[in-house]
Amino acid sequence: MDKNSVLDDIFNNDEFDILNVKPKSSGVKTADDRLIASFNEVNDFFEKYQREPQPNPSNISEFQLYTRLKGIRENPEKREQLKEVDTNNILEFEVKEINSIEDIFNDDSLDILEDDTDLFDFKHTPKTEDRKETDFVARRKPLKDFDKYEHLFKDIQKDLANGKRKLVDFKMGNLREGSYYVHNGILFLLEEINMTNEEHYREDGTRVREDGRTKCIFENGTVSNMRKRSVEKILYANGQVVSENIDKVNESFIEKFSNITDEDEEAGYIYILSSKSKDERITSIKNLYKIGYSKVDVLERIKNAEKEPTYLMSKVKIEGAWKCFNMNPQKLEQLLHNFFGSSCLNIDIFDENKRRHTPREWFIAPLDIIEQTIHLIINGEIVKYSYDIDNSIIIKR
Repeated sequence: MDKNSVLDDIFNNDEFDILNVKPKSSGVKTADDRLIASFNEVNDFFEKYQREPQPNPSNISEFQLYTRLKGIRENPEKREQLKEVDTNNILEFEVKEINSIEDIFNDDSLDILEDDTDLFDFKHTPKTEDRKETDFVARRKPLKDFDKYEHLFKDIQKDLANGKRKLVDFKMGNLREGSYYVHNGILFLLEEINMTNEEHYREDGTRVREDGRTKCIFENGTVSNMRKRSVEKILYANGQVVSENIDKVNESFIEKFSNITDEDEEAGYIYILSSKSKDERITSIKNLYKIGYSKVDVLERIKNAEKEPTYLMSKVKIEGAWKCFNMNPQKLEQLLHNFFGSSCLNIDIFDENKRRHTPREWFIAPLDIIEQTIHLIINGEIVKYSYDIDNSIIIKR
């Protein structure tokens, strides 16, 4: 018998079906799966109460669904992705008749056709009488007083090289004056945003989004006044945000409790940790951090982390730590936990004696967002903001 016949006999006589091995399916949800699952919770709420969730501060669950729905509505890509599962038409998709070229431009919900120039504004041969009225196209031009900014860019690059700042993915709605961004490998400062158009609706129901001109200063000594929405688009497509300098965050925290003397009382430490766990349930989660409080030095507190359920029974890495004076650090810790409550990790951990624990101090949020939240708590502005878990950003209430 040849070898093929032998193999056929083996497979044909597999009485107990031992050789019929089915490929394992991964239990890890993709980003698309998580988006659909989170939106289905909004669907379930609507079907149960026959209304959309409202910003009800006395009902945390409903408030979370409200902010989730708001974030999805403000993101065209997510709205389009959820179109098939929007069984209650919560996202308000409209079927519009297209009868003319004007209808096509009016129905450009994703601004694919948007430009700073009119179709009949000729770039190379403009009409003399139209030159003053035609809106100009934003281009980079040399900045005369770049010497005032050059050292700032050098400091940013140095901080990035030393690990004191990080590059994080840009999220829609996360554009702020005074922040630094990177597009196509070029660092730039968004110095100003001058809003000129407020969001409104035309008589035919077409939405006109808010927009305005910016002042963007690039590290190569040029400046541009691109439209705000254009800056958002290029960063969303291929851009990153430069996080705050971790040392400056520490300084800001300490300045709130300045003039420290020997008479001032040390109150402990607030710290942020990341996990070194090999557990697939942990490693599959991006931006997972523990926010905690310790009366003793943080290194001392975590020396037996791999034996404690609160540290997920694994070693951890210190991402940031702040010594507190003349304050109630437990209160600060509680404020941070409440702010990120909707993103709290929900997982069961078993200790060495097989007893089950559910740690409640691990949260899914970017590190720079956690640092920004500490700033907001320090300056008392935290009550004006909330955390949008779907977009991983801080939003105004």
